[in-house]
Amino acid sequence: MRELDIWAVVPVKDTTAAKQRLATAAPAAFRQALALAMLEDVLAALVQVRGIAGRLLVTTDPDAIKLAARYEAHCLEDGAADGHTGAVMAAGRRLVREGRSGMMTLPGDVPLVTADEISQLLAEHLPAPAFTIAPSHDKQGSNAIILSPPDTVPLRFGDDSYYPHLAAAEARGIKPTIVPLPGIAFDIDNPEDLKRFAALGSDTRAGRLVAENAGMIEDI
Repeated sequence: MRELDIWAVVPVKDTTAAKQRLATAAPAAFRQALALAMLEDVLAALVQVRGIAGRLLVTTDPDAIKLAARYEAHCLEDGAADGHTGAVMAAGRRLVREGRSGMMTLPGDVPLVTADEISQLLAEHLPAPAFTIAPSHDKQGSNAIILSPPDTVPLRFGDDSYYPHLAAAEARGIKPTIVPLPGIAFDIDNPEDLKRFAALGSDTRAGRLVAENAGMIEDI
């Protein structure tokens, strides 16, 4: 694998109000625990990847900051209150100021992500200027993006961000590298996602938490 100065950026909202689309199905305490378990699954995968120069969480959440310290990740508060897009773009600006060559952004709610998937994404990333993307399972969301340099393409996340991101890269004269990866593709946003995740019986931190609360999830 090429030696690249690519930093992994994970935006993390206030976990006490996490996963609002699950609010009708699960209490706040479970939703917070799930958000933190998924985040730790993501950090545990990232820390195993040799091709990552560093890890950066954009957050003001105290519990997420504690997890960051456990996994030797840096924290950035700038942009943390500005939504997913604002958080990632703030991180990108910081990395540019520091002279970093690239940024990879992942959400904190993809508990099935593996170090091998992240390594594959890095391996397929082309020399700068370059844009690599791993879509969500429905090919509507953008679950992982690598940019070299970190501000090469303007980003705007949301439920329908995948095709707009492809268009944004092409508008900058960059042919996107598309890498579908099943673990990265599986995010947990709504009750249907949670039920599908529970059915997998995954041996992840999030998977074990869900198994411990199987009765509640069966009632969703």
